[in-house]
Amino acid sequence: MSIKVEVRSNESLEAALRRFKRQCNYGGVFRLAKASTWHEKRSDKRRREKRERLRTIIKAARRARWMLNRS
Repeated sequence: MSIKVEVRSNESLEAALRRFKRQCNYGGVFRLAKASTWHEKRSDKRRREKRERLRTIIKAARRARWMLNRS
């Protein structure tokens, strides 16, 4: 997985760096690097993944409710 960011004309280096960091964050690069720094027990991994699934479900429900109220 490689992430490339080309600096656009009239774009500052700081803005390009922000775009690069955002793409790394969305791509899960930071999460993968953080996860490989220490060993995680199976039970802890299961618990964390369950929390992440619940968070995703709750966010989707909240977004669906917002979309219904919007129209």
